[in-house]
Amino acid sequence: MIKEFIGHGLKGMAMGAANVIPGVSGGTIALITGIFERLINAIKSFDVTAFQLILKGNFKDFSKHTDLSFLVTLFAGIGVAILSLARILEFLFAQHPTYVWAYFFGLVLASVWFVGKSVGKWHYGSIISLIVGAAIAVSITVMTPASENGALWYLFICGIVAVCSMILPGLSGSFVLILMGNYQLVMIQAVNQFRLDILIPVIAGGAFGLMAFSRLLSWLMKRFPHSTIALLTGFIAGSLGILWPWKHELTETFGDKTKVIGYDWLWPQTDATFWFAVLLFLGGIATIYATELIARKKTE
Repeated sequence: MIKEFIGHGLKGMAMGAANVIPGVSGGTIALITGIFERLINAIKSFDVTAFQLILKGNFKDFSKHTDLSFLVTLFAGIGVAILSLARILEFLFAQHPTYVWAYFFGLVLASVWFVGKSVGKWHYGSIISLIVGAAIAVSITVMTPASENGALWYLFICGIVAVCSMILPGLSGSFVLILMGNYQLVMIQAVNQFRLDILIPVIAGGAFGLMAFSRLLSWLMKRFPHSTIALLTGFIAGSLGILWPWKHELTETFGDKTKVIGYDWLWPQTDATFWFAVLLFLGGIATIYATELIARKKTE
């Protein structure tokens, strides 16, 4: 039991660290580490039954119904990573961005293979899902940001889309908000000035999106397991362009913050930096391979 808690905490830390990486979501790490479906089902379990158990004071059954110990341990790990490990990653990104990108490129590239292997049956539906997932992820990285829109209905949709993109592997919630034109309005102005007229519809949309989308994903995983995993594999594969180590970031300033809005990809020069980046790229692949070996031994 203790080993399981530690394992979930470490996976949560990995998810938290992923949030520091522009264009990468915690959903990618959840899928890589094999807890994606459990996370979706746990989120989905916050339903009428859970509410009734709370009202009755039946906290033991509520904890069991919502898989609460798993969620608490996981989000504790995410919190620890954001407060500690994320700062290390921020420093490394500032000083050695190519090396960090190279490691994560190897990590995610290997994940495409290992997650793709978990597709039980490749048929027309799963192949089309893979292509669609990759196409969506790629198209998001090259889209031009929209104009700012403060309409209530649009803020509500922003909340839905941002939360859904955080759950989906390969998509970044903040990056999607930039594309929708409301990053500055929501994440800078509304947060700094505590503007409830903006925050409330966004939070309401996020809560609605989280509940509805987790149910949709859970249903898809049960009804179309092969095509759904293929779709998620496509999302991960499509995010590889963001992780390419050799690129120039295209940025835009929002208030006192500068955010990445796109990339100008380059072909590397074969110097010492290149070969060290290749070594880290191989290290990323080795990390996923080692994770798979450990998981396989536990299953056996």
